Amino acid sequence: MLSEFDLIKRYFQRDRAPGANTVLGVGDDCALLAPTPGKLLAVSSDMLVEDRHFFAGADPLLLGHKCLAVNLSDLAAMGAAPLGFTLALALPAADPDWLDGFSRGLFALADAHGCELVGGDTTKGPLNVCITIFGELAPGRALRRDAARAGDDVWISGTLGDARLWLAARRSEVALDAADHAATAQRMHAPTPRVALGRLLADGGLAHAALDISDGLVGDLQHILASSRVGAVLDVDALPTGPALARQPRALRRRFAAAGGDDYELCFTAPADKRAAILAAGEASGTAVTRVGTITAEAGLRLVDGDGAGLDLQLAGWDHFSPG
Repeated sequence: MLSEFDLIKRYFQRDRAPGANTVLGVGDDCALLAPTPGKLLAVSSDMLVEDRHFFAGADPLLLGHKCLAVNLSDLAAMGAAPLGFTLALALPAADPDWLDGFSRGLFALADAHGCELVGGDTTKGPLNVCITIFGELAPGRALRRDAARAGDDVWISGTLGDARLWLAARRSEVALDAADHAATAQRMHAPTPRVALGRLLADGGLAHAALDISDGLVGDLQHILASSRVGAVLDVDALPTGPALARQPRALRRRFAAAGGDDYELCFTAPADKRAAILAAGEASGTAVTRVGTITAEAGLRLVDGDGAGLDLQLAGWDHFSPG
């Protein structure tokens, strides 16, 4: 049986030189990071718990990807460049096959973003993964939630609602063919953190406020509105969806795109005179961007259809302390 230290050495301690910003990585009491002089440190933590954030028996390779992806998505929402991360992992048992898959999924995404594992902890217990991620950005460039202004456009990266469609299929609420099931499963289990787009928006001074969409657009956008003391008009029919969701009935399409959750796309606000530059940033980062609404001085979120008529959809975002 693997000991705690054998487990760390075999699956999480890599035999290579540390990155430029890592003075000391895995293996000591603390990691030592050296952020670029003059930059601010951005820090975020996310915990994923079995049977709350992912199903029992989830593919460990995909789980390794997603656990880091949701943290990278937080950095993207601030416009920060990744530096490194720590991993706290509770395991029912030290299963070599599970650990091999999980670590491969984790490190594949980490390497793609130049984000090094610098420390953490392991213990026995119910399956629980907690990552704390570190990034950096220039002072005054952070895309904060409290910076939206009346007259700003509301933008969305990528597409919304595909992960929720996969969940509906799993619950037998809808039927999907094999191709649509595979496409929506990819969106649920292997989200793409929009780090490159976030950095372009921040470095170029293109956006005012931003966040990543984890609990559904309608619920998450409310955080920007509350922090910025503004309102918004959101065109639900303009929300971008993938092909699988686009083929579903309009009522379901609207509900899943507006409040589905697990999208890990960016929602950001920006002045109207930045539209061309934002489209260029989307193209440069390989990320579709769609304008879906307007920030208003009047408080509250108003949902409208493609013709501007009001919609009464009664939507809410995910609550981690809700019953289901």
